[in-house]
Amino acid sequence: MALEGLEHYTISCADLSGTRDFYRDVLGLAEGYRPPLGFAGHWLYCDDIPVVHLLSREGALPENRAAEQGGDTGSFDHIAFRGHDAAAMIGRLKAHSIPFRENRIAAIALHQVFVRDPNGVMVEMNFRG
Repeated sequence: MALEGLEHYTISCADLSGTRDFYRDVLGLAEGYRPPLGFAGHWLYCDDIPVVHLLSREGALPENRAAEQGGDTGSFDHIAFRGHDAAAMIGRLKAHSIPFRENRIAAIALHQVFVRDPNGVMVEMNFRG
């Protein structure tokens, strides 16, 4: 059996609502259905896929509950999204006073935008064309 794709990534948040607001209001993901799991959290959707799961320390996997929230992410470097309309995204980042960095790779017509979420996770957004 082969893997088919990335299902989601989960962030244990020091500021649960602030992180939700960042992914929803700044990056444009939609908050959607989350089953009753017995702890606070949010699922953020890209189209019909819940790609970002947010939870508080209490909801983290038992072996991760002692990890420093908002601290060093260890070997985890960044997560990347594919997108369209880089100018609109940059406008949203500016409107929310969110610092970002751009990179262009002309050989493959790629415009990259990098931003940190409220927990220090680096988010890369790739715009082609």
